[in-house]
Amino acid sequence: MDQNLKNTYNKDHYLFTKHVDGLGDIQIRRFRITQDSETLHQWVNMDYAVFWGMQGFSLKQVGYEYARLMHPDHYDIFVGVYKNQPVFVLEKYHPQQDRICKHFDAKEDDCGIHIIVAPPEKKIPNFTWHLFQSIMEFVFQDTTINRILVEPDIRNKKMFALCQRIGFQLDKIIELPEKTAQLAFLSREQYQLTEASQIHKRSAMNTLDNTVSPQQSIHHLQPEIWKRATTLLIKKALTEFSHELLIKPTLLEQLDNGWNTYTIQTDIDTIHYQFIAKPLAMNHFWIETDSIIKNEKQQEAPLDAILFIKEFRKQLGISNDQMPVYLEEIISTLYGSAYKLSKGNPTSEELVDADFQTIEQSMTEGHPGFVANNGRIGFDSSDYRAYAPEAGNSFSLLWLAGHKNRAVYAATEELPYDTLIQQELDQHTITTFQKIIVDKGYSPDDYFFIPVHPWQWFNKVANIYAPEIATGNLICLGYGPDQYMAQQSIRTLFNITNPHKLYTKTALSILNMGFMRGLPLYYLGTAPKMAVWLEELLYNDPFIQQTGFRMLGEIASVSYVNPYVEEFGPHNDYNKMLASLWRESPVSAITEGQQLMTMAAFLHIDQHNEALLPKIIQKSGISIEQWLHKYLDVYLSPLLHCFYHFDLVFMPHGENLIMVLEDHIPVKALLKDITEEACILNPDVTLPDHLKRMYAPVPEDVKLLSIFTDVFDGFFRFMSHILAEHADFSEQKFWKTVASIIHKYQEQYPDNQAKYKQYDLFAPDFHLSCLNRLQLNNHKQMIDLDDPVALLQFAGKLENPIAAYSKNTVAVVS
Repeated sequence: MDQNLKNTYNKDHYLFTKHVDGLGDIQIRRFRITQDSETLHQWVNMDYAVFWGMQGFSLKQVGYEYARLMHPDHYDIFVGVYKNQPVFVLEKYHPQQDRICKHFDAKEDDCGIHIIVAPPEKKIPNFTWHLFQSIMEFVFQDTTINRILVEPDIRNKKMFALCQRIGFQLDKIIELPEKTAQLAFLSREQYQLTEASQIHKRSAMNTLDNTVSPQQSIHHLQPEIWKRATTLLIKKALTEFSHELLIKPTLLEQLDNGWNTYTIQTDIDTIHYQFIAKPLAMNHFWIETDSIIKNEKQQEAPLDAILFIKEFRKQLGISNDQMPVYLEEIISTLYGSAYKLSKGNPTSEELVDADFQTIEQSMTEGHPGFVANNGRIGFDSSDYRAYAPEAGNSFSLLWLAGHKNRAVYAATEELPYDTLIQQELDQHTITTFQKIIVDKGYSPDDYFFIPVHPWQWFNKVANIYAPEIATGNLICLGYGPDQYMAQQSIRTLFNITNPHKLYTKTALSILNMGFMRGLPLYYLGTAPKMAVWLEELLYNDPFIQQTGFRMLGEIASVSYVNPYVEEFGPHNDYNKMLASLWRESPVSAITEGQQLMTMAAFLHIDQHNEALLPKIIQKSGISIEQWLHKYLDVYLSPLLHCFYHFDLVFMPHGENLIMVLEDHIPVKALLKDITEEACILNPDVTLPDHLKRMYAPVPEDVKLLSIFTDVFDGFFRFMSHILAEHADFSEQKFWKTVASIIHKYQEQYPDNQAKYKQYDLFAPDFHLSCLNRLQLNNHKQMIDLDDPVALLQFAGKLENPIAAYSKNTVAVVS
């Protein structure tokens, strides 16, 4: 187009107008250098526009740059207008005539775009979304265009959230002189499908009008949201610290229907708390959230969760050395809670039919027992937005090449290294990676490819492994093509580009809930062999077959041994920094019409205080009792069989179990995280030499805690509370149903009567094993992995909620 013609449009000559109900007209005209450069100059020099790459430009430089851009025939620039004010600038170009064509196979009907949106002066709900819709419609009104390309800086999470929401498909990461970018494409067909569906539930960054600036990291820290987060954390602390007998509420007044008023004295004479609660089984309080009051010097004081911890420091037994770190974990947990409360998750009603990853990124609580359960010490506020599961942002893995004199690959016989890599990476990527190695003067045959979490590379590996990088033992290959999303376990990553591909679990050296989240070769080296041995043990068993119980096999691993710290023991944090594990994907274990969700989702309560579990049961069309029977048959029964028949226990908590539902009814359970947590309790069980570490010498009176603590106290305690509070289903009915499933199992295997008596699930009480006491005692390593009982913290006993349903006292429930 003639350059003079490009600048002759007056301000009223609009090329496109879109009317949005309740909003008005969004219009598009051509960019006018004289008038629009001044506006754009203001935008590009603000913090939010860092990715536009023009910060520090003068007005003259901005004008010159846009005159230069507009000169080629294939490059056009437009301005979006709302209520006579510029609201975005759109650059539109032909990729075949741009440097970008070197990085992909550009088509004649492709169109590349760059977009900068004006800084928001007044927040209008979904305004940016409507602007983007207008831009796509404007571009696609040119019938010669069939595909739109964007290539944002990979750090520009807001742009990716918008693009993915509107239908863009992420593609490969590329290196440009000024940035590391990621290609993303939107076809005309895909846009029409997305526009038609109008299902735009995204997460996180998904608060569309947040700006990419320092302010974004604190956008959710608003007074009312913070007040809600701190109140909920104090409620949880009162519940869990009372449960573990760390603090001791005193009955103040008996109210109606089992409700009471309690008071609890802090370490400070002039400060006490008061709340209304109903005591439930296993010393668990059902607390009315709005009843919690702090009294200081006989006056009501604002609730403050950080002060709450300090006020109970002596009773909690936190040392001066531990206190600052524990407070950091508490504050980080509050930070995350405020974010989750403000981000606009789908409601519980909407999650009933949601996909696996939507549910996973919508969870709000974390571990139900730990008070400080989202510490993630090591992440900064940008990392949180990029990698926390609740942020809902996908990212690419970095890949390294580790020389075979340092790197160790272990896998099942059916999965040699070359087979795994060909499954996980396309041939073009493999060839590209191999060429990088060759160009550095080395042979690809001497290396194993190692996937690495981006945070781990930038914060740990790039500097701590500097000697290995400098000598060529480690080579950085760049980003892989697939996109991953962090699961609730944060270092387990789900491949959203190809969901049938394996889970990837990577070392992530952040401190979270009492552990540095590394991966030790000590376990990874035998993980695939353990997976095979356990499958041969269990999958041929008729009862396991009947329940549908399956393990997600950890079928391959790669670890890199740091020669400088190897001598300091297998559990040293520095020996666990560079390793990855591949685990079977749960998607491979389901059929059409089945739905996945972690069992932790059964404890989810949304931002409107609506619980997910009752809504799932309601949608199933069967009664709560019937639903619970189905659930317990596929979850509890196989665990009972593993314990009584095989002397085998796992760590079957909510996040480690992925439930498979069909018509909203549980049909089978998938267990993950086996490598470090599966234990054989009987020394007489014959174990292969390479799996001798699976045997754990556990005292007789502790063995059954694998059910009492991990299942009854660690999960059913919370599940029964949710059904009582949100579905009016009494805890007596819940525990009676649990008892009936245990009786049904024991009747099916009467030959094990001696074991049922020795390890009596209907005993009057059992040891209270305390999670928070573990964390308060040692925030860096709660458990000795070589002796899982040594550091356990016990505090009295809990009354067994199913003792009343023993065959000795009642008939078996049908």
